[in-house]
Amino acid sequence: MTAFPSRPVNTTTLHRTLKKYPGLFGVPFILLMVGASFMLTPFTQTRYELHDQRVKQVSKAEELRLDKNKKKFDIREEYFRLSANADEEWEPKRIQRPKGLPEWGVPPPEPPAKEPPKETTETKP
Repeated sequence: MTAFPSRPVNTTTLHRTLKKYPGLFGVPFILLMVGASFMLTPFTQTRYELHDQRVKQVSKAEELRLDKNKKKFDIREEYFRLSANADEEWEPKRIQRPKGLPEWGVPPPEPPAKEPPKETTETKP
């Protein structure tokens, strides 16, 4: 015999019915969740529409201000302007190399070959 019986002392009809038919609790709960998601859809849609409307209003106002002072962009003009500046401001300067680094074109010296370990014929006691 077990120390604690598995049967509750006072069982209600609701408890007995839910224990016998668990779908009576699960199905209405799922229907409530699905229905709530459909009911909240217009609120979320309104939220995103208001956000889009604000962004469009700001972008139109900025667009009007930018058109007045806008200079036409030409990629060829930019290329020639940048290439002319690069020739005027660039000057090659030689820097000191760190010790141990060779000049360009000179391969580094090869490390000395390692001698194979000498074999000993002595036996250890």
